[in-house]
Amino acid sequence: MTLITTPSETPSEQQDAAASASTEPPRAFGWAQLTQALPGALRKLNPASLVRNPVMLLVWVGAAFTTVLAIAEPFLGGPADSGGTPVPAPFTWGIAIWLWLTVLFANVAESVAEGRGKAQAASLRKTRTSTMARKVVRYDAGADATAERSETVDVSSAELQRDDIVIVAAGELIPGDGDIVAGIATVDESAITGESAPVIRESGGDRSAVTGGTRVLSDRIVVRITSKPGETFVDRMIALVEGASRQRTPNEIALNILLASLSIVFVVVVLALNPIASYAASPVSIPVLIALLVCLIPTTIGALLSAIGIAGMDRLVQRNVLAMSGRAVEAAGDVTTLLLDKTGTITYGNRQAHEVLPLAGVDPEELLRVAALASLADPTPEGASIVALAASHGIQVEEPVGAVVVPFTAQTRMSGLDLPDGTQIRKGAGSAISAWLGLDSNAELTTLTDGVASSGGTPLVVAVRMADNATPRSLSSSRSLSEDAAATDGEVLGVVHLKDIVKDGLRERFEELRSMGIRTVMITGDNPLTAAAIAKEAGVDDFLAEATPEQKLELIKREQEGGRLVAMTGDGTNDAPALAQADVGVAMNTGTSAAKEAGNMVDLDSDPTKLIDIVRIGKQLLITRGALTTFSLANDIAKYFAIIPAMFMGVFPGLAALNIMQLHSPASAVTSAIIFNAIVIVFLIPLALRGVKYRPASASQILQRNLLVYGLGGVIAPFIGIKLIDLVITLIPGF
Repeated sequence: MTLITTPSETPSEQQDAAASASTEPPRAFGWAQLTQALPGALRKLNPASLVRNPVMLLVWVGAAFTTVLAIAEPFLGGPADSGGTPVPAPFTWGIAIWLWLTVLFANVAESVAEGRGKAQAASLRKTRTSTMARKVVRYDAGADATAERSETVDVSSAELQRDDIVIVAAGELIPGDGDIVAGIATVDESAITGESAPVIRESGGDRSAVTGGTRVLSDRIVVRITSKPGETFVDRMIALVEGASRQRTPNEIALNILLASLSIVFVVVVLALNPIASYAASPVSIPVLIALLVCLIPTTIGALLSAIGIAGMDRLVQRNVLAMSGRAVEAAGDVTTLLLDKTGTITYGNRQAHEVLPLAGVDPEELLRVAALASLADPTPEGASIVALAASHGIQVEEPVGAVVVPFTAQTRMSGLDLPDGTQIRKGAGSAISAWLGLDSNAELTTLTDGVASSGGTPLVVAVRMADNATPRSLSSSRSLSEDAAATDGEVLGVVHLKDIVKDGLRERFEELRSMGIRTVMITGDNPLTAAAIAKEAGVDDFLAEATPEQKLELIKREQEGGRLVAMTGDGTNDAPALAQADVGVAMNTGTSAAKEAGNMVDLDSDPTKLIDIVRIGKQLLITRGALTTFSLANDIAKYFAIIPAMFMGVFPGLAALNIMQLHSPASAVTSAIIFNAIVIVFLIPLALRGVKYRPASASQILQRNLLVYGLGGVIAPFIGIKLIDLVITLIPGF
């Protein structure tokens, strides 16, 4: 059998949705960001703002106490000795200043992370300006509320309450979050999504939600307000991108508790040192003890922990994903099961004509010509793709003058064209075409349609019924149909194979997810045969065919009962239960308000494939936190070698063997360690904001890499840094 196939399975106008994931956010740290963040960092020196960070609160207390000692020293006879060795006069002031800088640098890290959302928040605030809204006085769902005659009253958008009905016309701002209950319109959402192209919003579907502050460009719509004043989607976005309402995640809270516990242990250790030293007739000065305590406790990760969490949410915002909580970002990093809708996520969603399959004795070109002729007035993407397939094979058709278009309906399940001479062309479902022609089952046709369905495609049967006075050449300028077709009620010419094309690169991305230990499940309403074919082509691990909302919910619960974390996307009200049940529920911004309320993330671009990128960002957050925690704990080792020998070398000369860095003096050793402890925070701020680059690997491989790079690096870097600082300090008179 001769086939005509499309030259390429992928339409040229379709783009790889994964490309957006490769775009990196703007520069993480520079003078501009530092200048903007400094005022906020100074305000955070208030101890009340440090209560949530016990490590830095302890450093603040040490800095304040050391400052008091530095002020009191002239009245107490100068600085105290340390381990029997005199310290220079500026020593205490130097320790106090660098302790304050340690706290300040930690605040700068958090302020810079928060400041990265200021620009977006500023643009969002412009959409919150109070506008006048036309509130419908008595709304009648059965009447045409979009008409000019509807009784309305002008009120401020700030006065609107939940369930109020408003009319918005072309050129007007939508006064609040809501759902369209009547009408259809194009809406400019660039203030929210950053995309300049307008979008279609209409009632009665999964694209009925609208956001306050966006502008209607055409037509008139009736909107039911779904938010309270001050609690709109934009208000929540502003708070989240600025970090003002960021909730600490369970892992972050647990790490804070661990850091606080370590700090308490080291406080006890340091408090016990002075009695031991006094017993050896070599008391240690209080500034040195405070410096030792600050160097022992994990100040590096304590200073950067909040910035890491804020930056993780910011990376999502950079990709137009709004996380309702840090918990959702963190959970995304631990996801083990990914549920993906087929249409629009795994496939492009618009079925394309892939090939034509003629019945025996029918010329493939004639089948393609008739199919294209029937599709000239078809506005659907499928119809346009049939015309495009014909054109790609050099077949050009024009709609005959006086032809009558027969639109597709759910009842007939066919569409086509009635020619002026009475000839009728139809394309549609096989059973509908057979019933239209009055034909019994055709074994050859059944074989073709079943073959298309089993490959994951949709069969579209093409048939023609000639009028009594029609000539066989009325359909074609190149050849006639069979004489049998002209003499009978009609003839089935063949099948057009419509293929729901799998997006480019998805197989590789699913393979990448598999290497992360993530299982992918495709959810579709297709029959099992079609679902299996698409799943095989896309490379997913499993699929759920003919899925209902109840089955989606049951699948998620079953996965969670096995100890797995589940992520899924959705946009309809029927997806709301599953979105709420999933550990990571990503609702589309184009979806219903119920879906957006149920999910813990909202994708402003409404791109379901972004779920894959969300998982990567979550994993990057966890890896960054783990890497910097490893570095922070490892670099304490070098500080021990710097300070402990310096404290007791005067009394126990044998400890000089531990002074492997050959530091100049006890005072310079302590000062060098405390300076390095402060400035290392500044050097790590860009890494905390940008995040450690994620590479797909198992948990054991990631741990090995962290220990090798950040563990070993955390040990080596302080030895080099403290030694270089000591060399500089020795140039200062008195040291």
